[in-house]
Amino acid sequence: MTTADSSGYAPEWLRLREPADTAARAADLVALLPAVPAVIRDLGCGTGAMGRWLSGRLPKPQRWILHDQDQRLLKIAARSLPPGISVVTEQADVTRLGFGGTSLVTASALLDLLTEEEIQRLVKSCVDAQSPALFTLSVTGSARLTPADAADEALNTAFNDHQRRDGKLGPEAVAVTAAEFQRYGWTVHTRLSPWQLGPEHRELIDAWYRGFVAAAREEQPDLTVPEDRQITEVTVHHQDLLALP
Repeated sequence: MTTADSSGYAPEWLRLREPADTAARAADLVALLPAVPAVIRDLGCGTGAMGRWLSGRLPKPQRWILHDQDQRLLKIAARSLPPGISVVTEQADVTRLGFGGTSLVTASALLDLLTEEEIQRLVKSCVDAQSPALFTLSVTGSARLTPADAADEALNTAFNDHQRRDGKLGPEAVAVTAAEFQRYGWTVHTRLSPWQLGPEHRELIDAWYRGFVAAAREEQPDLTVPEDRQITEVTVHHQDLLALP
């Protein structure tokens, strides 16, 4: 995830970050997908932002199967996809699904929340079903704040350590996922997909920075952070991954 804000999965946070996500995703990867009518599984769908971004870039007809563990988010997502698309929802653990009959497995800001074992299961499910996979907006462990501060390196390190709690891969997730697909002989494409936030993203910058600091301090309680910091620009680095059989 891009931030460990306590509101991280709340619809308000997902709404706030959606324009930045839309601008950041590597749309050129979609052109590499097979141009066939699609059955798409959206893992950890949240409010349906991935479906809103991707559905117009894929051929019709489409059937979307939305997966999330939060029933409230599933209801929002199901109502929000464009008309003319078949939508069903499933409340499920996305690391324990089978993907038979699926044309595309996709997710956004998910891989860095998973352990190596969970990624191995997820990749194996894609391989068994021969389903291409498009995973966007996984953090890569680097954020640049403007104006810079002497505390930034320590903040970034503590945040990354927090992302790795409980065995989660955090910044290493894309590299591990790519290697796992390649182990099965699949072709993997990756693209940088950074958030580029400026003054027009004031609300998002503030919310992201609160979560960034909170996670870092949870990992390192004695961390010194400047008070009343006025950040004007933020670059949060992500990576997108497309795996094809």
